[in-house]
Amino acid sequence: MLQDTIVEEMHHIREEYAKRLDYDLHKICEEMRQRQTQAGRKSVTRMPRKPRIQPQ
Repeated sequence: MLQDTIVEEMHHIREEYAKRLDYDLHKICEEMRQRQTQAGRKSVTRMPRKPRIQPQ
């Protein structure tokens, strides 16, 4: 299998980023929202949807 150095580098960066935030998804998302706001981009927050009940 071929090794792609760009993909390997992306995996390494992603691993270091997650490690720095203790692999906590909530922390990762919160930091991304903050970075998005600092960059002047609009952050969209949606209301949670109700689960659809499938007929049986």
